[in-house]
Amino acid sequence: MLTLYPEIAPYKEFYLPVSDDHQLWVAEYGNPDGLAAVFLHGGPGAGCESYHPRFFDPDKYRIILFDQRGSGRSKPHASLHDNTTQHLIADIELIRTYLNIEKWVVFGGSWGSTLGLAYTQAYPQNVLGLVLRGIFLCRAEDIAWFYQQGASAIFPDYWRDYESIIPQQERSNMVAAYYRRLTSDDPQQSLQAAREWSIWEGRTSTLQSKQSVTDHFGNDQVALSLARIECHYFMHDSFLEPNQLLRDAVRLKQVPGYIVHGRYDVVCPISQAYALHQTWPEADYYIAPTSGHSASEPEIVSALVKATNELAQRYT
Repeated sequence: MLTLYPEIAPYKEFYLPVSDDHQLWVAEYGNPDGLAAVFLHGGPGAGCESYHPRFFDPDKYRIILFDQRGSGRSKPHASLHDNTTQHLIADIELIRTYLNIEKWVVFGGSWGSTLGLAYTQAYPQNVLGLVLRGIFLCRAEDIAWFYQQGASAIFPDYWRDYESIIPQQERSNMVAAYYRRLTSDDPQQSLQAAREWSIWEGRTSTLQSKQSVTDHFGNDQVALSLARIECHYFMHDSFLEPNQLLRDAVRLKQVPGYIVHGRYDVVCPISQAYALHQTWPEADYYIAPTSGHSASEPEIVSALVKATNELAQRYT
């Protein structure tokens, strides 16, 4: 089984202004003359982590990480202003042109898979390969499964904590109830809601709950941007047309692709990956047999590293 490449530090970090309000943190790792690859983090709002560049061979890849609007080290933190899927797609393209990259590999998991699909469907001519994990199609039923009814039946104890701050009369629409609190003028109320929202996701992301994952999601900085931005997107149908990502999958036909998904993914059930593969059969499709949602699951790590290695062999 393949594992992550060794820890690596960026050879370049900078802030890229993308609007009057937003500046994106951008970092480059690996070989400056290597095959370019962009990493799209999850959430939306989660930000990049130190292990994210380690899915790529640093001798062969020029690895670009960036924190999306409002996320991680980007400024301003947790901002919802001018923060839509269309803005993020434009940001990715701006980074590509700013770095003078003609074409690159696009890699994303969970929300990163959503954004990777949307970007590649908009700019297929600029993508050498698409590596996706934990497919999230962002349809109404996908949001309802995790935030209203579905996953709640598998983790009723964790769900009890998630719904505990919402009065009974508001629980028929949990996303809207959380949105009111996450956008409240009361910073304590907003932070409490952010923690509960984010910890619910962290607790359910791995096949067996891991305290280290839960602690990361429960960190105030991470929780506030993750919860506010996710809820903002989900209140607005993720700024996508109904079934857009499956409808436009025909645009991926000529793009080498990899779909990696945990069999026991509760955050984004495998039916989403299966539906994508039915509309994009040209992609390599791998089900990790004893894994959940997280990119850190060993089977998922192995499959993703295998995919990036294969693309490196193809293009270098």
